Amino acid sequence: MKTKITFILFNLIVSFTFAQDIKEIIRQADEKFRGMSSQGEFTMIIERPSWSREVTMKNWTLGNDFSMIYITAPAKEKGQVFLKRHNEMWNWVPTIERMIKIPPSMMMQSWMGSDFTNDDLVRESSLVKDYTHKLVGEEMIDNYECYKVELIPHEDAPVVWGKINMWVSKKELHWLKAEYFDEDNYLVNTEILTDIKKMDDRVLPTRLEMIPADEEGHKTILIFNEMKFNLGLKESFFSQQNMKRVR
Repeated sequence: MKTKITFILFNLIVSFTFAQDIKEIIRQADEKFRGMSSQGEFTMIIERPSWSREVTMKNWTLGNDFSMIYITAPAKEKGQVFLKRHNEMWNWVPTIERMIKIPPSMMMQSWMGSDFTNDDLVRESSLVKDYTHKLVGEEMIDNYECYKVELIPHEDAPVVWGKINMWVSKKELHWLKAEYFDEDNYLVNTEILTDIKKMDDRVLPTRLEMIPADEEGHKTILIFNEMKFNLGLKESFFSQQNMKRVR
Protein backbone atom coordinates (compact mmCIF):
# COMPACT_ATOMS: atom_id res chain seq x y z
CA MET A 1 0.00 0.00 0.00
CA LYS A 2 2.81 2.35 0.95
CA THR A 3 4.55 1.61 -2.36
CA LYS A 4 1.36 2.39 -4.31
CA ILE A 5 0.90 5.73 -2.52
CA THR A 6 4.54 6.61 -3.15
CA PHE A 7 4.11 5.81 -6.86
CA ILE A 8 0.97 7.98 -7.10
CA LEU A 9 2.71 10.89 -5.34
CA PHE A 10 5.72 10.53 -7.66
CA ASN A 11 3.47 10.68 -10.74
CA LEU A 12 1.68 13.75 -9.39
CA ILE A 13 5.00 15.52 -8.78
CA VAL A 14 6.26 14.60 -12.26
CA SER A 15 3.01 15.78 -13.88
CA PHE A 16 3.10 19.08 -11.97
CA THR A 17 6.76 19.68 -12.84
CA PHE A 18 6.14 18.94 -16.53
CA ALA A 19 3.12 21.29 -16.55
CA GLN A 20 5.35 23.99 -15.08
CA ASP A 21 7.94 23.29 -17.79
CA ILE A 22 5.29 23.66 -20.53
CA LYS A 23 4.16 26.96 -19.02
CA GLU A 24 7.78 28.17 -19.01
CA ILE A 25 8.16 27.16 -22.66
CA ILE A 26 5.14 29.30 -23.57
CA ARG A 27 6.45 32.20 -21.48
CA GLN A 28 9.86 32.17 -23.14
CA ALA A 29 8.42 31.85 -26.67
CA ASP A 30 6.10 34.79 -26.04
CA GLU A 31 8.75 36.89 -24.27
CA LYS A 32 11.09 36.74 -27.28
CA PHE A 33 8.93 39.31 -29.06
CA ARG A 34 9.01 41.90 -26.27
CA GLY A 35 11.75 41.65 -23.67
CA MET A 36 11.41 44.11 -20.80
CA SER A 37 10.86 46.80 -23.42
CA SER A 38 11.20 47.09 -27.19
CA GLN A 39 11.26 49.44 -30.16
CA GLY A 40 10.60 48.31 -33.72
CA GLU A 41 9.69 49.18 -37.28
CA PHE A 42 7.13 47.03 -39.10
CA THR A 43 5.43 46.60 -42.44
CA MET A 44 1.86 45.30 -42.53
CA ILE A 45 0.50 43.95 -45.81
CA ILE A 46 -3.26 43.43 -46.04
CA GLU A 47 -4.16 40.98 -48.81
CA ARG A 48 -7.63 40.54 -50.27
CA PRO A 49 -8.80 38.62 -53.37
CA SER A 50 -8.91 41.76 -55.55
CA TRP A 51 -6.50 44.18 -53.83
CA SER A 52 -3.74 44.63 -51.29
CA ARG A 53 -2.35 47.56 -49.36
CA GLU A 54 0.69 48.28 -47.21
CA VAL A 55 0.99 50.09 -43.90
CA THR A 56 4.31 50.91 -42.20
CA MET A 57 4.66 51.80 -38.54
CA LYS A 58 6.90 52.26 -35.53
CA ASN A 59 6.16 50.53 -32.25
CA TRP A 60 7.29 50.87 -28.63
CA THR A 61 6.43 48.50 -25.78
CA LEU A 62 7.04 48.24 -22.04
CA GLY A 63 6.23 44.82 -20.63
CA ASN A 64 2.69 43.59 -21.32
CA ASP A 65 0.88 46.71 -20.17
CA PHE A 66 2.17 49.58 -22.33
CA SER A 67 2.54 50.00 -26.09
CA MET A 68 2.44 52.78 -28.67
CA ILE A 69 2.15 52.52 -32.46
CA TYR A 70 2.90 55.41 -34.84
CA ILE A 71 1.75 55.03 -38.45
CA THR A 72 4.41 56.25 -40.91
CA ALA A 73 2.66 55.38 -44.23
CA PRO A 74 0.53 55.58 -46.34
CA ALA A 75 0.07 59.33 -46.40
CA LYS A 76 -3.65 59.10 -45.65
CA GLU A 77 -3.03 57.44 -42.27
CA LYS A 78 0.42 58.90 -41.50
CA GLY A 79 0.62 60.40 -38.03
CA GLN A 80 -2.10 58.28 -36.47
CA VAL A 81 -1.07 56.94 -33.09
CA PHE A 82 -2.47 54.07 -31.03
CA LEU A 83 -1.78 53.88 -27.30
CA LYS A 84 -2.32 51.00 -24.91
CA ARG A 85 -2.10 51.50 -21.17
CA HIS A 86 -3.01 48.35 -19.27
CA ASN A 87 -6.38 47.28 -20.77
CA GLU A 88 -7.35 50.65 -22.24
CA MET A 89 -6.69 51.90 -25.76
CA TRP A 90 -6.72 55.32 -27.45
CA ASN A 91 -6.32 56.54 -31.03
CA TRP A 92 -4.93 60.00 -31.91
CA VAL A 93 -6.12 61.17 -35.35
CA PRO A 94 -4.08 64.26 -36.35
CA THR A 95 -6.17 65.18 -39.41
CA ILE A 96 -9.12 66.01 -37.15
CA GLU A 97 -7.00 66.67 -34.04
CA ARG A 98 -9.08 64.26 -32.05
CA MET A 99 -8.26 61.73 -29.31
CA ILE A 100 -10.59 58.72 -29.48
CA LYS A 101 -10.93 56.17 -26.69
CA ILE A 102 -11.71 52.76 -28.13
CA PRO A 103 -14.54 51.19 -26.07
CA PRO A 104 -14.74 47.51 -25.09
CA SER A 105 -17.54 47.01 -27.63
CA MET A 106 -15.06 47.74 -30.46
CA MET A 107 -12.21 45.53 -29.27
CA MET A 108 -13.03 42.67 -31.66
CA GLN A 109 -13.31 44.96 -34.68
CA SER A 110 -10.64 45.03 -37.38
CA TRP A 111 -7.56 47.16 -36.74
CA MET A 112 -6.67 49.40 -39.73
CA GLY A 113 -8.73 47.16 -42.02
CA SER A 114 -6.48 44.16 -41.32
CA ASP A 115 -7.14 40.66 -39.99
CA PHE A 116 -5.86 41.80 -36.60
CA THR A 117 -8.36 43.16 -34.08
CA ASN A 118 -8.08 46.02 -31.63
CA ASP A 119 -7.91 43.34 -28.95
CA ASP A 120 -4.80 41.87 -30.60
CA LEU A 121 -3.07 45.18 -29.89
CA VAL A 122 -4.28 45.52 -26.32
CA ARG A 123 -3.91 41.82 -25.55
CA GLU A 124 -5.23 42.17 -22.04
CA SER A 125 -4.94 38.43 -21.48
CA SER A 126 -1.69 36.65 -20.68
CA LEU A 127 -0.77 33.41 -22.43
CA VAL A 128 0.97 32.35 -19.21
CA LYS A 129 -1.36 33.53 -16.44
CA ASP A 130 -4.81 33.21 -18.00
CA TYR A 131 -4.57 29.72 -19.50
CA THR A 132 -3.85 26.17 -18.46
CA HIS A 133 -1.25 24.44 -20.65
CA LYS A 134 -1.30 20.88 -21.88
CA LEU A 135 1.12 19.10 -24.18
CA VAL A 136 -1.06 17.39 -26.78
CA GLY A 137 1.50 16.32 -29.37
CA GLU A 138 4.78 16.81 -31.17
CA GLU A 139 5.05 17.82 -34.84
CA MET A 140 7.59 19.01 -37.40
CA ILE A 141 7.13 22.54 -38.77
CA ASP A 142 9.67 23.87 -41.29
CA ASN A 143 12.22 21.27 -40.15
CA TYR A 144 11.83 22.26 -36.49
CA GLU A 145 10.74 19.66 -33.94
CA CYS A 146 7.87 21.34 -32.10
CA TYR A 147 5.75 20.89 -29.03
CA LYS A 148 2.03 21.27 -29.72
CA VAL A 149 0.48 22.88 -26.65
CA GLU A 150 -3.21 23.35 -25.95
CA LEU A 151 -4.15 26.49 -24.01
CA ILE A 152 -7.54 26.51 -22.26
CA PRO A 153 -8.57 29.75 -20.50
CA HIS A 154 -9.39 29.85 -16.80
CA GLU A 155 -13.10 30.43 -16.17
CA ASP A 156 -12.63 34.00 -14.88
CA ALA A 157 -9.88 35.02 -17.34
CA PRO A 158 -10.39 38.19 -19.47
CA VAL A 159 -9.92 36.37 -22.79
CA VAL A 160 -11.72 36.29 -26.13
CA TRP A 161 -10.63 32.80 -27.24
CA GLY A 162 -12.16 29.51 -26.18
CA LYS A 163 -8.94 27.65 -26.98
CA ILE A 164 -5.52 28.25 -28.51
CA ASN A 165 -3.20 25.64 -30.02
CA MET A 166 0.46 26.70 -30.14
CA TRP A 167 3.46 25.10 -31.80
CA VAL A 168 6.83 25.96 -30.22
CA SER A 169 10.17 24.54 -31.39
CA LYS A 170 11.75 22.28 -28.76
CA LYS A 171 15.32 23.48 -28.92
CA GLU A 172 15.08 27.13 -29.96
CA LEU A 173 11.68 27.91 -28.37
CA HIS A 174 10.47 29.68 -31.52
CA TRP A 175 6.73 30.33 -31.68
CA LEU A 176 5.99 28.99 -35.18
CA LYS A 177 2.23 28.53 -35.37
CA ALA A 178 -1.00 29.15 -33.48
CA GLU A 179 -4.66 28.35 -34.00
CA TYR A 180 -7.36 30.45 -32.34
CA PHE A 181 -10.78 28.95 -31.60
CA ASP A 182 -13.98 30.60 -30.40
CA GLU A 183 -16.07 29.44 -27.42
CA ASP A 184 -17.86 26.91 -29.63
CA ASN A 185 -14.52 25.38 -30.64
CA TYR A 186 -14.67 26.69 -34.22
CA LEU A 187 -11.36 27.72 -35.77
CA VAL A 188 -11.29 31.51 -36.31
CA ASN A 189 -7.69 32.39 -37.22
CA THR A 190 -4.43 30.60 -37.99
CA GLU A 191 -1.14 32.36 -37.30
CA ILE A 192 2.02 31.29 -39.15
CA LEU A 193 5.46 32.62 -38.10
CA THR A 194 8.49 32.23 -40.38
CA ASP A 195 11.68 33.95 -41.64
CA ILE A 196 13.78 33.44 -38.51
CA LYS A 197 16.53 36.05 -38.11
CA LYS A 198 18.66 37.71 -35.47
CA MET A 199 17.11 40.94 -34.20
CA ASP A 200 19.29 42.85 -31.75
CA ASP A 201 20.22 40.36 -28.99
CA ARG A 202 17.93 37.45 -29.99
CA VAL A 203 16.85 35.16 -32.81
CA LEU A 204 13.13 35.07 -33.60
CA PRO A 205 10.56 34.75 -36.40
CA THR A 206 10.28 38.04 -38.30
CA ARG A 207 7.30 37.34 -40.57
CA LEU A 208 3.81 36.72 -39.18
CA GLU A 209 0.78 35.76 -41.26
CA MET A 210 -2.73 35.95 -39.81
CA ILE A 211 -5.17 33.91 -41.89
CA PRO A 212 -8.94 33.91 -41.20
CA ALA A 213 -10.51 30.46 -41.41
CA ASP A 214 -13.74 31.46 -43.13
CA GLU A 215 -12.61 34.17 -45.58
CA GLU A 216 -10.87 32.69 -48.60
CA GLY A 217 -8.14 34.87 -50.06
CA HIS A 218 -7.88 37.05 -46.94
CA LYS A 219 -4.57 37.35 -45.12
CA THR A 220 -2.54 39.94 -43.21
CA ILE A 221 1.25 39.78 -43.15
CA LEU A 222 3.32 41.55 -40.50
CA ILE A 223 7.04 41.89 -41.26
CA PHE A 224 9.51 42.88 -38.54
CA ASN A 225 12.00 45.18 -40.27
CA GLU A 226 13.96 46.19 -37.17
CA MET A 227 13.74 45.41 -33.45
CA LYS A 228 15.67 46.59 -30.40
CA PHE A 229 15.10 45.32 -26.90
CA ASN A 230 15.53 46.41 -23.27
CA LEU A 231 15.89 50.12 -24.00
CA GLY A 232 14.99 51.54 -20.61
CA LEU A 233 11.65 53.04 -21.68
CA LYS A 234 9.54 54.49 -18.86
CA GLU A 235 5.79 54.49 -18.25
CA SER A 236 5.71 58.26 -18.77
CA PHE A 237 6.58 57.72 -22.46
CA PHE A 238 3.21 56.02 -22.94
CA SER A 239 0.98 59.06 -22.39
CA GLN A 240 -1.76 60.81 -24.34
CA GLN A 241 0.43 63.91 -24.43
CA ASN A 242 3.28 62.00 -26.04
CA MET A 243 0.92 60.56 -28.68
CA LYS A 244 0.85 64.04 -30.23
CA ARG A 245 4.65 64.42 -30.17
CA VAL A 246 6.05 61.01 -31.02
CA ARG A 247 7.63 60.48 -34.45
